Order: sequence, then C-alpha cells, then structure tokens
Amino acid sequence: MEDFSEYVGLSRPTVSKYFNDPSSVRRKTRDIIEAALKESGFRPNLFAVNLNRRRSNIIGIIIPNSTDPFYMALTRRVELIANDAGFLAFVLSSDGNALMEARAIETLKSMNVAGAIIAPLGVQSHHETLLALSASIPLIFVDSPLDDVSPFVGTNNRQSFQLIVDYLCRSGEPPCYLGMPSVNTNASTRETAYVEAMTELRMEPIVLPIEKAAGWDFEKFGYEETKRILEGGGFPTATVLCANDRVAFGAIAAAFQAGVKIGRTPDCSLRIAGHDDHPLSRYACPPITTVAQSYNDIGRIAMQLLLQKLDQEAEGSVSSVPEQVLLNAEIILRQSA
Repeated sequence: MEDFSEYVGLSRPTVSKYFNDPSSVRRKTRDIIEAALKESGFRPNLFAVNLNRRRSNIIGIIIPNSTDPFYMALTRRVELIANDAGFLAFVLSSDGNALMEARAIETLKSMNVAGAIIAPLGVQSHHETLLALSASIPLIFVDSPLDDVSPFVGTNNRQSFQLIVDYLCRSGEPPCYLGMPSVNTNASTRETAYVEAMTELRMEPIVLPIEKAAGWDFEKFGYEETKRILEGGGFPTATVLCANDRVAFGAIAAAFQAGVKIGRTPDCSLRIAGHDDHPLSRYACPPITTVAQSYNDIGRIAMQLLLQKLDQEAEGSVSSVPEQVLLNAEIILRQSA
C-alpha cells in the first residue's frame, strides 16, 4: 500500500480511504487512483487489510463436501447474498473429516472473519472449538444443527417425515426405513422422525439394521446395504424410505442390478423414496419421490440472520434474532414410489 501511495503521488490515508469506500474521496482523486490501478495492476492484500480491521468484510463458510450439488447450490446462494451486502465469502470444505473441520475453523479465526455459516459434521465435530468460535463471532449452522440451542437454519425433519410417511402409507405398503451413516445429527434425527410418523399413524416402524459406516459416500452405502438385504431374502415390505436421496440413488442401482423393478405401477415390485430433493433426484432412473428442502431458502435465511447479528453486534444491541429456524418441506411425487 505504501509503494502504491508513492506511485500514485497521494498519501497512504487517502489511498486507504479509497479502498475502504471509493465514494468517500473526491471524483478527481478517484480518477487518479483508478488510472494508476489500471496502469500498475496493483491490488491490495485483502487478508492483510482485514487483519487490521476490528471487523473484517469476510464471511466464512464451512461445508462437509464441496462436490455435493446440494452444498454447491447452498454455497452459491450464500455467496451471492454476501456479495450484495458488501462481504467476501470464503469457502472451506471439511471433506467429512473432523480434523479438517477443526483446521478450517482455525483458518477462519486467523482470517479475522466477521461471521460464518457452517454445516457441521455433528457427532464428529469439535463442539468445544465451534462453541468457542461462536463466543467471538456470530455463527449460523445449516443442514444439521450442532446442538439444540445454537443458531440453526434447516429442514423440519419431523414435518417432512410425517409428510412422506403419510403419503407412502396411503398409496401402498407402509415403508421400512433405510438409514444413513452417522456422520451428522441428521442420522439420528431422521430415524426418530420416521419412527414418530409411523407411530402416529398406528403403524409398526421397521428400522432396517445397517452396517456401521462413517464416510460420506452415501450412494455406495445405499448400494451395498440394499445389495446385502436383497441377497439375504429381500426387504420386509415392498416400500423403502431412505434417509436421503443419495442413499436412494445407491438403493435403486442395487435393485436394478438384482432385476428388481422400482416404481409405483402394478408391474413394479418395490417402491423407493428419499428425502432432500437432491438436485439430481429428478434425473435418477426412475426419478425419485422425495420431500424437498429448499437450499435457496436455507441459504437466504441463514445469511439474513447472520447479517442481522452482525448489525446488532456493531450497534452493541442485544440480539433479537431467532436461534432456530426450521423450514417445512413439500412432497415431490415422481416415479420411484
């Protein structure tokens, strides 16, 4: 910055004022600086600038899988809103690894981020590290909650499972439940929601025993579990409700290879439903019946809450932002169930 100030022939405070807010300097000064920028190619080190600020203009984002279309869409929504609000979104992936999640948290701390939106690994998360971070900057958790009290925006699993279970029971045999690896709190929350929904309908819940797994390769998990069940005599009912659509992808693939026809027409012997309305669910074969959680709404509301918390922090006022926002899902009827 000092070198550029000397190059442009202006004081460093004037140049710094321009980079903080171009409209804060006179038009003639702004023209001089912008001409020098174009000629020199100079760009300030945003990270160094932010380290010197009481509150930076960087929003941190941590997701468990950067290649999953759901998290990609969620992140994109957050980035757009952050940019419109004058913030730079910095995205890190934990890749489903608790050590990498802890490292990502430390990275955000070192960058002096203003706040963060985090999709935690849940049962594997470094809870104390995340809680310590939330004591210093505003945090909003998405997709799966860290606990019962931390700020969170996500799907109302109880409502969504009541919706899909009710439909499956009314349209055919009641569903058995194929769960997911215990990688976050959704694994236990969704199983509980299924059991409650079946019980309310006075149906017997059937939670399928599954092999222990800790990875995020849900398609492989669904495929291997379904293959094992089919080779062992088949499912106890003609309807299977999967914990999420990615598990359903694998289940449908295994059933297809075993010669089992999936769908809700009379010539089909098995129905398979999912949860989430994964962006690729409509392109499965057959397309997956599921319940939709809106990544657009989750990203929008999470950023809205975070920006409100940042404003209240700057004003020194007590936060009136709701801590837990659960969004209702809607059923998406397709050919798989």
